[in-house]
Amino acid sequence: MDARRAWTKYFVTGATGFIGGRVVRQLIEAGHKVIAVVRNPSRAQDLRALGVDVRPGDVAVAESLWAPMTGVDGVFHIAGWYKIGTGDSREGERVNVLGTRNVLTTMKELRIPRGVYTSTLAVFSDTHGQLVDETYRYDGKGPWLTEYDRTKWIAHYEVAEPMIREGLPLVIVQPGLNYGPGDTSEVRPTLVRYLRRRLLALPKETAYCWAHVDDTARGHLLAMVKGVPGESYILAGPRHSLIEAFQIAERITGIPAPRMQISPWVLRGIARLARSERLRDLAGITYLGSNEKARRTLGFNPRPLETGLRETLAHEMGLLGIPIPAT
Repeated sequence: MDARRAWTKYFVTGATGFIGGRVVRQLIEAGHKVIAVVRNPSRAQDLRALGVDVRPGDVAVAESLWAPMTGVDGVFHIAGWYKIGTGDSREGERVNVLGTRNVLTTMKELRIPRGVYTSTLAVFSDTHGQLVDETYRYDGKGPWLTEYDRTKWIAHYEVAEPMIREGLPLVIVQPGLNYGPGDTSEVRPTLVRYLRRRLLALPKETAYCWAHVDDTARGHLLAMVKGVPGESYILAGPRHSLIEAFQIAERITGIPAPRMQISPWVLRGIARLARSERLRDLAGITYLGSNEKARRTLGFNPRPLETGLRETLAHEMGLLGIPIPAT
């Protein structure tokens, strides 16, 4: 944070999650006070150890948000449901849509002067190889790749943006793919399978914008201080295909990347037969967004994938007892 900051007490949702946990840690390290609502406070001992004021609450229960949010100077709404392949839309609707409506409505009613909402590049759906910016918009007519994409699109365009137009002082951030030690997404199991030499194949053409979680968290703090209410900022890292990412991993670890590469049309066919959301979301899909606006306006500066992946792989290799190559 820089000298221009004017907010010192923050309300945070999703504080026990991958990105939210890093945001909380960076806020505490910067000397701020943090109030976090969690569904099960007994599982938030790490937050308490940092000095976080942990309160019981659920974003899907509006009444649980009022007291913890009262008197804060800013809101980070980071909580989100992210489960690919479950086929169950209820939790996505409950957390991503209803939860966002509840948090932002409470922020409005309490007249909180500043807020940051964590959306995602996934609201753009498959960008078909195009590196898009914040002006891009997917029409939302489907078919959707995942329930996560669909429910986050609703939260972004049918909840957050209408409230912004009504005067809510909210900044939207849109991370891409996040990785790093402590990852809770599908990225970590894939890296672990690779390190154990059990990852047999990779999909062709599938590509993401890879950001280390600490950089994404830093982008959230920058958005709170420097972001313009009503604006969106893509907090994405450098663009790499999945195949390129594992070629980088091979250079770092010496462990061969999978040589078998599967065509998108083959994966799409298998996904249709298996009715697999997970395979459909891998079949040559690209989630690509330009971070130029965030770089220019916020000072967002994500590290190269090789730098972040080196740290991440070393962490996982240490957990697995695999010798780490000398650098």
